[in-house]
Amino acid sequence: MQKRMGEAVARVARKVNDTVENKTDSLDLANCKLMTFPVGIYKAMRSVTEGIHHISLANNELKSLTSRFVTTFSQLRELNLAGNYLHRLPEEVTSLLHLRAINLSRNRFRRFPEPLAAITALETIDLEENEIAEVPVEKLATMASLRSLNLRANPVGPEVRLLVRPLVPFDLLLSPEEPVPEA
Repeated sequence: MQKRMGEAVARVARKVNDTVENKTDSLDLANCKLMTFPVGIYKAMRSVTEGIHHISLANNELKSLTSRFVTTFSQLRELNLAGNYLHRLPEEVTSLLHLRAINLSRNRFRRFPEPLAAITALETIDLEENEIAEVPVEKLATMASLRSLNLRANPVGPEVRLLVRPLVPFDLLLSPEEPVPEA
């Protein structure tokens, strides 16, 4: 087990070093078995954080995202957090003024993460396969840049299904309704 942990740490270090040395705009830490975002990465990436526009932390074991993560990577345009154990986002997410796409599919959200509604540049929100039953329809309808909201495989209420154009100016993706069983 220690050997596997050591290999995982080495893989994360290699990916971070590649991003820093090549000054790329992406950091891909998907499938790294991360339970938290490693604090050491903040120091290692200090010189390039402003240039990071895409981060993938998909398929890890993250239970939360810290406000430090959000404020450090303030220039993010795309954030992939699919396949984790997240159930809420820090309020500081609203400071991601350039964020255009966020993938929160296959997490543990029971409520729509309302701080997202305050991000004016947001075009795509993927919340497929969560546990969301209620959606802040009024807030979403005011999001001028929103183009697509994926709520497939969520137990959303029937009122959300009534939201059709022109009420909402974005594509609302829902799972097909279950047929009503016959008596």
